[in-house]
Amino acid sequence: VLHIVDGATGRAKATASPPVPKGATRWEVAMIADFRGAGDRDILLQATNSSGYRTGRHLAAYAVEELIKGGKPLWTTDSFVSCAHNAARLADINGDGKDEVLGTTILSAAGKLLAKAAKFRGHMDSVFVADVVPGSPGLEVVMLEEGSNYVQVLGAAGPIWRKDHRRQEPQNAAVGRFKDGSNEIFIWCRTRYNEHQKPFVLNSAGKKVFEYAMDDVAPAGWTARGVEVIHTIDWTGAPTQLACAKERHRSGDVGVFEPLTGKFVARLSEKADRLYVADVTGDWREEIIVLAGSELHVYQNTAPNPQPKRKRLWSDRNYRRMKHCHNYYSP
Repeated sequence: VLHIVDGATGRAKATASPPVPKGATRWEVAMIADFRGAGDRDILLQATNSSGYRTGRHLAAYAVEELIKGGKPLWTTDSFVSCAHNAARLADINGDGKDEVLGTTILSAAGKLLAKAAKFRGHMDSVFVADVVPGSPGLEVVMLEEGSNYVQVLGAAGPIWRKDHRRQEPQNAAVGRFKDGSNEIFIWCRTRYNEHQKPFVLNSAGKKVFEYAMDDVAPAGWTARGVEVIHTIDWTGAPTQLACAKERHRSGDVGVFEPLTGKFVARLSEKADRLYVADVTGDWREEIIVLAGSELHVYQNTAPNPQPKRKRLWSDRNYRRMKHCHNYYSP
C-alpha cells in the first residue's frame, strides 16, 4: 500500500494499491516525477526482481490522480536496466521540460528507450547526473562499472566516452566543479581498496588528471579504510565545490576535502552512521546532515556567504530530483 501524506503535517491524504508486476514482491521505491509537462503530478514506482541478482527492472509511471483512483498507468516496463542496489534516477537531461528515467538505460518521459550504456561486464555501481561535456546540449549521466572497472559518460543520444585508470574499480565518486576559476566538471573516483584507498580524478574528457593515496592526505587518526558516503557539496558559497564524506566502515568522523588534491578543509568529530548533504538553512549553501544513532546533527558553514542573493538550490528541478533518491553508493 502506498500512502500519500501532507508534507507539512504528515496527515494522510490518500492511499493506493497498484498491482505489483509478476516477478516482484512489492513496489520498493516511489519517486515524484513530471512525465507530462504538467508539473510534479506524476509518480514513478520501481521494484526489483524477487529472485537472482536484484536490479530494479520493473517500473510503472502514474499520474497521481489516476494512481489514487486505481486507474491505469501512463506506462510500464519490465526491462529497465537500473544501477545495482540502487533506485532509478530522474532528471530532465534533454531540456524538454519532462523527466527522463536514468540508469544503465535511459528512458524517455513516455517510457521509450533513448540510450543505453556501452557494453560492459558486470553491473553499474553508481549513477550521477551532471553537465560533463562542455558545449554539448543537455546533461550527461556518469556511471561507474563494477566488473569491467571503467567510468562511462552517457548522453540522451548514446555513449560519449568510456575510460579506465589501470583497470582500478572506481566504485564511488564525487562529480562537480572542483577547480578554482573553472566550470569544468571533474569525476573523483574513490577506488575499491578495502584499506589504503588510492583516489583518481578524470576530467570532462575522461583523462586522468590527478591521483593520490588517501593515507597521505587524511587527517591524523583517520581510519585506514578511507572514506564512504561521498557527496559533492556547495559548502563555501564560492563556485568551486568540495567533497564531503565520513570515515568508512565505522560510526566515525566527517570530513570536507578538496577532491583534486585530497586536502581536508574541515573535520567534524562525530559518530556518523549515515551522512547527507542538502540546502537546509536557506542561504543556498549546503549543510552537512549526520545521523548518529538516533540523533540528527546539522552543521552549517558559519563563514560569510560570498553570494547571499543566489537562489536556493531547491529551486533547481534537477536538484530536487537528485535529493529524493539517496543511495549509499551514489548520493
